[in-house]
Amino acid sequence: MKEAIGVDLGGTAIKMGRFLPDGTCLESISLTTPQPANPQPVVKAIAQGVNQLNRDHTCIAIGLGVPGPTDTARRIAKKSINLPSWDNVPVADWLEAQTGLPTRLENDANCAAIGEAWLGAGKQFRDFILLTLGTGVGGGIFLDGKLFTGRCGAAGELGLITLNSDGFPCRSGNQGSLEQYASIGSVIRNTDKEPAEMGRLAESADQTALAFWHNYGKTLGAGLASLIYVLTPEAVIIGGGISASARFFLPSALKEIERRVVSPSRPGLQLLTAKLGNKAGMLGAAKLVCDEMKFSE
Repeated sequence: MKEAIGVDLGGTAIKMGRFLPDGTCLESISLTTPQPANPQPVVKAIAQGVNQLNRDHTCIAIGLGVPGPTDTARRIAKKSINLPSWDNVPVADWLEAQTGLPTRLENDANCAAIGEAWLGAGKQFRDFILLTLGTGVGGGIFLDGKLFTGRCGAAGELGLITLNSDGFPCRSGNQGSLEQYASIGSVIRNTDKEPAEMGRLAESADQTALAFWHNYGKTLGAGLASLIYVLTPEAVIIGGGISASARFFLPSALKEIERRVVSPSRPGLQLLTAKLGNKAGMLGAAKLVCDEMKFSE
């Protein structure tokens, strides 16, 4: 049976797996993202991982999720603000040359949204937002059951909306973006600790950690309020590494949303965590090529 490889490129790790057309993951690996994460060494690392997964030559295509927008032909990574020198990089051409496999690109959060819509928390919804909280803050939008990427493929950069016009500078050129208040870097800036450590402290009922997550949720809720007013989704799904601590911040986020968003703009709104965890991005990337290459089910 035909197989696809799905790859989720992150700032610290590259997650990839070998998938059947029904979404079954046959094998997965995680590689450390080369540092600095310049395009050529990163693509080389991805190719090595792909060749490891495809050692029996059973895979016929690669789907790759990259931070930031891609061109509408899904060939070029247009700009990844959290990866150095990723400006108009012909990633698909490079990866095809090193692996011999047809390659398609998509924004990493969009891939996660595709995965969640297919087999995860988004399966029951036609209209939802996925927000990924990690090195950056990514977003994916499903409207009427379809991924929305806008006229040039760059829509859905939800982490780059302005939350505080006088806030911290963002690599996008914005100032006070949601990413600057909800990403891993923001957690470290405010606590001098990694999110995982703050999660462990909250688990042990550390009051400082619990207070931090409560305030983090309020800030996240304020950012989500703007998105909800524009898109009126059925659900907001929270993914990414920081979502491991979601039970400590989702309650205050929901209260903030309810305080800021009038009820007609949020009928039945659900705020929940992604179901697929670290597999969402690579699963969605695999689904992208399964659909495009018209794999047999």
